[in-house]
Amino acid sequence: MGKTWGRDHHPHGFTMWMAGGGMKPGLTYGATDEFGYHAAKNKVHVHDLHATILHQLGIDHKRLSFRSQGRDFRLTDVHGHVIKDILS
Repeated sequence: MGKTWGRDHHPHGFTMWMAGGGMKPGLTYGATDEFGYHAAKNKVHVHDLHATILHQLGIDHKRLSFRSQGRDFRLTDVHGHVIKDILS
C-alpha cells in the first residue's frame, strides 16, 4: 500500500446499492475482507455487472456493440455473465 493507491480508495472491494428493476430485495451479495479492502466472497467482475444491468433493461449485452476506430466493441468485451443470483 504505497503512494500509488490514491487517497485511501479501495480498488479491490466496494459496495454498490441496487434497488428495484427486478433485483432481489434485501439481498447482500458478496463480502470483503475484515478491512473492507479486498473482495473476498462472490466477486463480481465489472463485465458481469454491466451484463446484469443491461439484461434488466431488456438489452442483450452480447448483441450491443459500438464501432470505434473501424472495429466493433462490446461494453462487456467478450466476457460478461448475467448474475442470476441477485435477480428476483
